Amino acid sequence: MEHQNKPCQSLTRRQMMIGTAGALAAGTALAQFGGLLKSAHAAGGSTEKWPWPYEKLDPVKTAELAYKEWYRVFCGAAVINSVFNQLQEKFGEPYTSFPDDAFVFLEGGMVGWGMTCGSNAGAAIVANAIIGPRIAGGNEGHQITEDIFEWYSDAAMPVFTPKTPKITTELVKTTADSPLCHVSVGKWMKASGFHIGSPERKDRCARVAASVAYHLVELLNDWHDKKYQPTATHKPVKEFGITAQMNCMDCHSDDVPTPPMAKK
Repeated sequence: MEHQNKPCQSLTRRQMMIGTAGALAAGTALAQFGGLLKSAHAAGGSTEKWPWPYEKLDPVKTAELAYKEWYRVFCGAAVINSVFNQLQEKFGEPYTSFPDDAFVFLEGGMVGWGMTCGSNAGAAIVANAIIGPRIAGGNEGHQITEDIFEWYSDAAMPVFTPKTPKITTELVKTTADSPLCHVSVGKWMKASGFHIGSPERKDRCARVAASVAYHLVELLNDWHDKKYQPTATHKPVKEFGITAQMNCMDCHSDDVPTPPMAKK
């Protein structure tokens, strides 16, 4: 590995010019980004102050928006866009600067890895962005996230049916007993007989995203009216001594690890 210890003067003039140009370009980009941040802050778009402005939204309209957006950016970003696009029209910043389409990676339980359903993750981002994270005193955003996860696990999905669905076939409803994408989708595929790439499975997931967006707005509207009361009962760390979902047995069977419990 002797080449790692070569002195700086061994660089050619061309290499030095390329390196200098790259540094200048990076510096220019950082300066521009800093200017954008200052502009957003001056326009009242600072993301460091919570809660963000919120006005009650129509759950049905939000669900319809999420259903349509699913076919463009899939589950997580669809839920985010269904709420933030409406609030952008009402308030502008900080919603105008929020990179909502960037969350397309939540698709399929995050880039198709089947982890937490993207609809749940999108709802969590919305609730905690509007109300504020727990470290900023926005514990209700955290609680709404818990409520969404538990509701999603217990509900017969999809709950919401759009006015003009792309698929007119009557879709079977299934209960996941889990907030995880692969469990939710897998149980539905087994019950329905439709494969992962079928139009029916896609429309089912679009309706699930719409269902989550609907319930999310219900909870946010209650929060806005100061009527919100947490309902989630699942507290995994307290129950199991480890971070976990409520249903391990479907996948792990007898292989569920037993962690050492903390002393009381």
